[in-house]
Amino acid sequence: MWDRRAMLGAGASLAVPEFAAAKDRRTTLNAMLPSELPHLCYPLLNNRQMQEICGNINESLLLFDWQFKPHPNLARAFEVSPDGLTYTFHIQPGVRWHDGTPFTARDVVFSCDVMLRELNPRSRAALSRCETITAKDAMTAVFRLREPFNAFLLSLMASTAPMMPAHIYEGTDFRTNPFNVKPIGTGPFRFQRWSRGQFVHLVRNRDYWRGAPQLTDIYFRLCPTPEQRMVALETGAVDVGFADDIDAVVTARLLANPRLAASTKAYDGTGEITVMEMNQRRWPFSDVRFRRAFMPAVDRESLVKAINFGQGKVAHSPTPSTAPYHDERAVTKYEYNPARARALLDEMGLKPKRGGIRHSFRMMKVPDGGGTWSRGSQYVRQAMAEVGLDMQLESVDWATFGRRSGNWEFDMDCNAYGEYGDPAIGTSRFFLSSNIRKGVPQSNIQGYVNPEVDALFAKASAAIQPEEAQRHYSDIQRILTRDVAMMWMFERRPNLFYNRRLRDVVNGPNGPCDGLGRVTLA
Repeated sequence: MWDRRAMLGAGASLAVPEFAAAKDRRTTLNAMLPSELPHLCYPLLNNRQMQEICGNINESLLLFDWQFKPHPNLARAFEVSPDGLTYTFHIQPGVRWHDGTPFTARDVVFSCDVMLRELNPRSRAALSRCETITAKDAMTAVFRLREPFNAFLLSLMASTAPMMPAHIYEGTDFRTNPFNVKPIGTGPFRFQRWSRGQFVHLVRNRDYWRGAPQLTDIYFRLCPTPEQRMVALETGAVDVGFADDIDAVVTARLLANPRLAASTKAYDGTGEITVMEMNQRRWPFSDVRFRRAFMPAVDRESLVKAINFGQGKVAHSPTPSTAPYHDERAVTKYEYNPARARALLDEMGLKPKRGGIRHSFRMMKVPDGGGTWSRGSQYVRQAMAEVGLDMQLESVDWATFGRRSGNWEFDMDCNAYGEYGDPAIGTSRFFLSSNIRKGVPQSNIQGYVNPEVDALFAKASAAIQPEEAQRHYSDIQRILTRDVAMMWMFERRPNLFYNRRLRDVVNGPNGPCDGLGRVTLA
């Protein structure tokens, strides 16, 4: 179906994108952007491309090691009360925002009690557990929970809870604030320039509280096609290929390149699953029989092997198989069986009409310039046609995708979502009825409502013993897969490629989303 040799041959003949020369090539890192972002407000669109840029600008209270153990960052220390309800964070002294304003507990309270609660679906699931978030003094922030929440510290990972400047955003419309396109943070790099359609330029923060990084400049260069990105990485025009930059079809070729190193664990903390979402406010997506018909209509083994060239495995659960609390025995599995799909569609009254078409609908796909997402969407479209469903593809940019999905203006979409160390953070946001919030993408945009699931998530996240949490999470997986609350396609474990002149590119499970401030040069 897809000619790998033809694609490689075409890629080899492409011209390398012409990037403007940096002031000092040796201390400049060139990265890539597969598509233009609508803004640079971290909480407002918390996808991976945003994380990889803004993780250099905005920081978190804590950092996490490979065992997900918390370590000091903007919080130099913290204590937890014996009852597990009060978390006290002591702010790192001497930290300043890029405009010179001191970072204080006021910023922590604003970020966590106001901005993240409103905008960020992962943060909201955790921060809604807080009875109060207060500043005891300028250098001490206190979080008081209503009940124990066993994933609370993990919820403060940079990709979930970036600290935002109160003096910039307080009292403004977060969605239209002019600093959304010229962000201010506390991180190792400052925003310098955004040349639309070309690059985002960050420069070294010489006053960084940990000490200035070795890199002087980072350019995120717009490189819209998979072939361009491959050639740019091979030739050294760029230094880093992030997860969404590199098409799986060229992985073997890049692994064989002696100039490049690769990390297979750069996104272990994410635990990512490729999914398709249905707007369950609309018929026939509101009918569980339609959702159950969708799953056996798609050969997901082929998606992994032929479309994603063996990178990953079929997903049978909302919880990745590599993540805590996954329970393979609890889930309902949907094997490839087009005849079963047709029978379910017949049962719900969707009989073939003129041309053999039972129903027509649209699916938005994420922009990738013709890579894995495009190939996968085309395959699913063909699979739908085989059971009498006419799936029309809509190619949109990220701004449109975020706006329409957040405002529920879609039939169906495709995306990829992460676990981020615990289902209470990465999974619950898509299924809690309290997380149905119009205007907020990457939340429960499908409109799935099940009070039993709401109650089970609450019990699991408050469980003292892991065994108790496991029982609840197993029940959640049983119900969600029975309801086909989302279409889980396959688990991803993408590679991160980088030039061998770089060291310490990946330092923990949050990978490059923790920023590149610790990169050293060979």
